[in-house]
Amino acid sequence: MDKVNTDLFKNLRNDLPAALIVFLIAIPLCLGIALASGTPLFSGIIAGVIGGVVVGFLSGSPLGVSGPAAGLVAIVLGGIITLGSFQAFLLALVVSGVIQILLGFAKAGIIGYYFPNAVIKGMLSGIGLIIILKQIPHALGFNEENEGTFSFWQRDGENTFTELSHIFEFFSLGPSIVAFLSLMILILWEQKFMKKVQIFQIIQGPLVVVIFGILYTVITGSEGKLSISTGHLVSLPIISSFEDFKNLFTYPDFSQWTNPAVYTVAFTLAVVGSIETLLSVEATDKLDPYKRVTPTNRELKAQGVGNIISGLVGGLPITQVIVRSSANIQSGGRTKMSAIIHGLFLLLCALSIPALLNKIPLAALAAILLSVGYKLTKPEYYRDMWKKGRSQFVPFVATIAGILLTDLLVGIGIGLAISVVFILYANFRSSYFFDEERYKKEDIITIKLSQEVSFLNKASLLKALNAIPNESRVIIDAADSTYIDEDVKDIIKDFSTNASFRGIQLSILQSKDGGLLPVATNLFASIADKEIGKYSVNNQIVEI
Repeated sequence: MDKVNTDLFKNLRNDLPAALIVFLIAIPLCLGIALASGTPLFSGIIAGVIGGVVVGFLSGSPLGVSGPAAGLVAIVLGGIITLGSFQAFLLALVVSGVIQILLGFAKAGIIGYYFPNAVIKGMLSGIGLIIILKQIPHALGFNEENEGTFSFWQRDGENTFTELSHIFEFFSLGPSIVAFLSLMILILWEQKFMKKVQIFQIIQGPLVVVIFGILYTVITGSEGKLSISTGHLVSLPIISSFEDFKNLFTYPDFSQWTNPAVYTVAFTLAVVGSIETLLSVEATDKLDPYKRVTPTNRELKAQGVGNIISGLVGGLPITQVIVRSSANIQSGGRTKMSAIIHGLFLLLCALSIPALLNKIPLAALAAILLSVGYKLTKPEYYRDMWKKGRSQFVPFVATIAGILLTDLLVGIGIGLAISVVFILYANFRSSYFFDEERYKKEDIITIKLSQEVSFLNKASLLKALNAIPNESRVIIDAADSTYIDEDVKDIIKDFSTNASFRGIQLSILQSKDGGLLPVATNLFASIADKEIGKYSVNNQIVEI
């Protein structure tokens, strides 16, 4: 793999084609999310432009792409209903941006580093499956739900799986042909012999698919069995005058600043949007072929600025989004210039050539997204996670199932909960090394505490202490401990009391500054100041 150049402009050869593909995928997603959110269609484009240009410029993410997120649709819908108008909701969006900036300064971005790998990989595979399942109807010409919908339950009462049962009832030949041939083009472009030809390295397969789709629409027209109807094409608003352009923007209602509900909606947007962003950052960094690390606190600040500006001009909430980010990576993007350029493309093309863009079949874009989805959920990923054992595979599969059957955040929550169970179980099981069968009465049992002992160590410590035989000699070695949780201190204090009734001789070694426990009964007067090993040839050691 070539060494990546950090100079933004020296990677334009890679970033420009990637930006074009992300832009083409972003158009229907921005419009679809706006439609699903019950807001003006152009609000999705506004969020896409700001997410690309503003957030892309301020962010430290080399390959992340920001814009309107499907995961916030329910919050936007509910917020508009709660506040009574889109204008009042925009004020809440501005406030949420301020909260995100404060979270960035408070270094809340560190939360992003605590998501287990199994959950992140499950999120990627789950999103890949969702993309595939949601795009199949569009590929076959049955598009009851818009492109921006990724939730399990749909507004028409159907769900992801029942929707698929209707596709052949409304099968359309034209879109199906476009989708099939588009997939063939994408598969062909992935072949090794194609990559050896210089021209095919420069021109990306998804771009060829889009050009093919436009040509197909123009050649077949709007009538006939092979044609594609308007409902199966991209649908950007046409701007014919400056007055039309001005009417595309909506402004926040600042008179609502005394409404407490504004701040409730703002806080919800800030928290959920920040979590989605941090999840996407972690996932995007794992997909990055150069394994660069995004500064998460800077990302929260960038998202906050983006949401403030989006709220001021009538846009949707912005987060970093994994679908566009993964498309950016798979299209060869190298630096954040691809995200910035995609935002500029959205602005310029939406204003100047909407008529041409409106000839792009949704089936062609569905084929590109099907390819993206497959690359996120390849069968070998499942095989690799299976080989890593139950502690990795179960949270991985649970995250996928949760995302498929509920939504992104609930699925992540399920995966996290199961991961925590495995962590607690492993912590309880693996910390205990006392061998009761080999124990001899003259042995000294040493319980060695680690540098930091948290509440997670409670179970293993209790297990170790309860297994100690009566009439034994015990050392609790906290000499290297810099932090001991209060719950753990209480357990040791209780054991200190209990030891006297069980005939156990207890000695506690503490760091020089002390402060762990009250003075306990010492085994030997000198042991607290000397190495344990010198006095215990047959020492039984329990590491906590």
